[in-house]
Amino acid sequence: MARITAGVATSHVPAIGAALDLGKSREDYWRPVFAGYEWAKEWIAKSPPDVVVLVYNDHASAFSLEIIPTFAIGCAERFAPADEGFGPRPVPVVEGHPDLAWHIAQSTILDEFDMTIINKMDVDHGLTVPMSLMFGQTDAWPVKVVPIAVNVVQYPPPTGNRCYALGEAIARAVESFPEDLDVQVWGTGGMSHQLQGPRAGLINREFDNAFLDRLTSDPDALRRLPHIEYLREAGSEGIELVMWLIMRGALGRSVRELHRFYHVPASNTAVGHIVLEPVAK
Repeated sequence: MARITAGVATSHVPAIGAALDLGKSREDYWRPVFAGYEWAKEWIAKSPPDVVVLVYNDHASAFSLEIIPTFAIGCAERFAPADEGFGPRPVPVVEGHPDLAWHIAQSTILDEFDMTIINKMDVDHGLTVPMSLMFGQTDAWPVKVVPIAVNVVQYPPPTGNRCYALGEAIARAVESFPEDLDVQVWGTGGMSHQLQGPRAGLINREFDNAFLDRLTSDPDALRRLPHIEYLREAGSEGIELVMWLIMRGALGRSVRELHRFYHVPASNTAVGHIVLEPVAK
């Protein structure tokens, strides 16, 4: 049977992808950002999963204001890098795992989650930047991916509690899949940042680090965090952090923190990263 072996959370700042693609990762500004992922790159290379269930948000690449699914799952065999206005990123095509994706879709829908099934979808920096951070520059990604896109762009986004519960439902789906697979669940986006308005450039180190603490020790408190608190404390784009709760919900009640990294700034954003391992009951 399939099993969830770890959870990863990371920011997906588009400028990080550009820095890597343009050969700027060793520049003084960017070196500390990429250094924060060296532990995770070595860790995952030693024991890569078979599949990553990667939770991210689309940035008007696959979806538009005409169609806004709250939760969508990619069930295709492959997903091309999206053209976000400057051409697609020079990264490999993302290989899907249709059998597991369809199983998760069926299981979560019958578990009373309204998942939108996507059979053709390009994926933008929300998905490809985390892949680059964890696997570096490569000719082919070493894992298959089941993309799960979450609406955190157009109000109303799902609550943290609903996202956590979806993570629990994904765990039930994975555990009922008959193939022998090691699966990781990744939550991406955040941390505190605001891209527009009078508070553009907002970064809240205290909130971000408290969120990282509670992700391990008190996820129930994060489940109850209302939208207005994300907006007030973490900026308008800080709501992306609810996607980390899908990852956390998939790991079960008890986890062990393996690695943590936090850095300010990368572009106009706080970068957060954590690796968690479920603790056997």
